Amino acid sequence: MESEPTAELIRAQLRRLRLSAGLSQEEFGKLVHFSGSQVSAVELGQRPFDRFFLTRADEVLNTGGLLASLLKMAERDRQPSWFRPWLEAERQAQQLRTYQPTLVPGLLQTEEYARAVIRTDDMVSDDELERRVAVRMDRQTILFGAQRPKYVAVIEESVLRRADEGFRGIMTEQILHLLQCAQRPHMHIHIVPNSVAMHVGLVGAFALARSTDGGWLGHLENQLGGVVVDNDEDVAILLSRWESVRSEALSRQQSIELMKEVATSWS
Repeated sequence: MESEPTAELIRAQLRRLRLSAGLSQEEFGKLVHFSGSQVSAVELGQRPFDRFFLTRADEVLNTGGLLASLLKMAERDRQPSWFRPWLEAERQAQQLRTYQPTLVPGLLQTEEYARAVIRTDDMVSDDELERRVAVRMDRQTILFGAQRPKYVAVIEESVLRRADEGFRGIMTEQILHLLQCAQRPHMHIHIVPNSVAMHVGLVGAFALARSTDGGWLGHLENQLGGVVVDNDEDVAILLSRWESVRSEALSRQQSIELMKEVATSWS
C-alpha cells in the first residue's frame, strides 16, 4: 500500500479530475481499460500505481501529463534517504563522471541488465524489483534531455567480459547499448583494458557531479548504502583519483573498438 505524501496527492488528484469530468469509476475504468473495482483500488491506495494507467488517465482527463509527472516524484520520494541528495546532484549537473570496476554504471544499463543486477538481491520482491527497474530507467532520462550534462564513464574491460552462457545475450545487448551511447557527442565511455593489472580505482566505485556554479560533489556506494562527499578535501582526492583512473583507460575510439570486439566475439 502506498503511503508517501506524493502518492496521496496522486490519488486525490485522480479522484478530483475524474469527478470534475463527470465520470463514475466504472465509466472512467472503461476509458482507461481498467475495471471500476481496479480504479477504486487505486484511488483508495489498495493497488500500486501503474505507469500505463496514469499515462492513459492523463490522456482521458486531458491533464497535460500531470499524473505521470507526479508518479515520477513519488518514485523519487521512495528512493532511500542516502540516495536522494545524489539524485538531485545528478539532475542539476553540468558534468557527470563515474568509475565502475565491477558493473556497468546505472545510467548506462539496459532494462534487462538492470533487472539482472537488482535480482541478485534475494530480499527484493518481484514488485519491488520492477519498481526499481522503472526508477532506474527513468533516472537515465537526464542524459537525453535538453539540459543534458556531459557524461564520462570509465569501465573495466572485465565488466564487459563477465558473462556465462545464460547471461551472454543480456551482455551483448548491453554492450551494443554502450556503443550507441558512446556515439553521442556528450557521452564518452572509456575502457580500462585487462592489461592494466592494478590501479587506484580498483579500491571502489565512485562518481562526481559538477554543478552550474562550478562546484563538485562526490558519491560513494557500498553494500549498505552510499555516502555523498561534499567536503572540499575529500572531493579533491576523488578528482585526483578520477584523473589517475582516466589515464589508465583507452581513448574513446580505442574503447569503442574494444567493445565491438567483445560483442562480435560472442556472435
